[in-house]
Amino acid sequence: MSIKIALADDHAVIRDGIKAIIERKEKDMQVIGEASNGKELLAIAQNTPADIYIIDISMPVLNGIETIKQLMQIQPNCKTIVLSMYDDRSLVEQVLQSGAKGYVLKENAIDEVLQAIKEVSMDRFFLSSQVSQFVVEGFLGQQTGAGKKSKEKSVITKREKEVLKHIAQGLTSKDISQELNLSLHTIHAHRKNIMRKLNIHKQAELIRYALKEGLTQL
Repeated sequence: MSIKIALADDHAVIRDGIKAIIERKEKDMQVIGEASNGKELLAIAQNTPADIYIIDISMPVLNGIETIKQLMQIQPNCKTIVLSMYDDRSLVEQVLQSGAKGYVLKENAIDEVLQAIKEVSMDRFFLSSQVSQFVVEGFLGQQTGAGKKSKEKSVITKREKEVLKHIAQGLTSKDISQELNLSLHTIHAHRKNIMRKLNIHKQAELIRYALKEGLTQL
């Protein structure tokens, strides 16, 4: 019996690459639908349901996590595999909590996607090797870096966390000052203190830190 698969990624080249791997190497797997965002994938699920959905974590219109949550309402028994560029612990945990069975890093997709489909089709989990270790440690309660993480969290104040959250969401300093009802000078001071305390000096690194600490989601 053929495994029916639907793909969702806003980059056509990635969809084409995964589809080519599946169709070239596996006779018992069939790609029955492709989508460029989460909303399109939900439409596929309603009209031509698949057995496994391979979903990009970061898509326009509806991101991967929200797509999975809505997909589970439409098709409770479906199985999902997330594609991601990020190996952050908090993001992986959010994905698993949403109901996904697999988490594949895009850099490993060519080598791992077929194995992920096979494992998930048998109702097992599949995680890329880079993320599997800390996920296992988390479930076993052996989070050796937990103390360090707590210290990092306590370094910045509650207000600075609010500012960092808004920075990670793409708001400008002016937008943040209006959102938090603070002066622009105060926001600049908070931003400067955050960067100094965390020893982070680039916007992309601030966003990555906010994701890791669960202050914001993609």
